[in-house]
Amino acid sequence: METKTFAVEGSQSNIDWTGKKVTGAHNGTIDIKAGELTVQNGNLSGGNFIIDTTSIKILDITDPATNEQFAGHLFSADFFSTENFPEASFVITTADHLGSDSYLITGDLTIKGITHEVTFPAQVHVSGDKITASGKVIVDRTRYEMKFRSGNFFTNLGDTLIYNEFELEVQLTAFATL
Repeated sequence: METKTFAVEGSQSNIDWTGKKVTGAHNGTIDIKAGELTVQNGNLSGGNFIIDTTSIKILDITDPATNEQFAGHLFSADFFSTENFPEASFVITTADHLGSDSYLITGDLTIKGITHEVTFPAQVHVSGDKITASGKVIVDRTRYEMKFRSGNFFTNLGDTLIYNEFELEVQLTAFATL
C-alpha cells in the first residue's frame, strides 16, 4: 500500500465564504495557512488544514469605512473572535471515494475552539505530485457560538435576521513532500 503526503500550498488555496440574511448576502475570502493531504493507492485518505481567521476579507462592500466596520464585527466575539482564536481548522476523519474524482468528506471543523463534525461532497484530483481539491461546506454558525441576529436565539428581528448557515467554498492545491 503506497502512502504519499502532500503539503497544502497556502498561496494557491483559499476559501470563498457567503453569509446570507433576509435582505441579501455578503461574501468574501479567508486564507488557508497550511495543511497536508494523505493519499493511499492514488485515493485521498486523510488530511487537515489551518484557516487564518484574521485574514477574513469582505468583497461585496466597496465603501472602505463600511467594509472596515463590518470586518471588525466579523473579527469580534459576535462572530469569529479572532483575537482569541486566530485560527480555525479542519481534520478529515473519512474520505469516501465515490468514483472518478468524487468524494464524500467527513471531518472535524473547529471554530472558536469548538469542534463539530461536518460532511460534504468534494472533487479531488490527484495527478502525480499535485492534488487539487474543492468542496462546499455548509456551516451552522450557531453551533460555534455565533448567535448574533439568529432567529434561534432572538425574536422580532424582522429584516435584520441573519441566517444561521453560511457557505465555505474550499479550494486546495497541494504538492507531494519528499
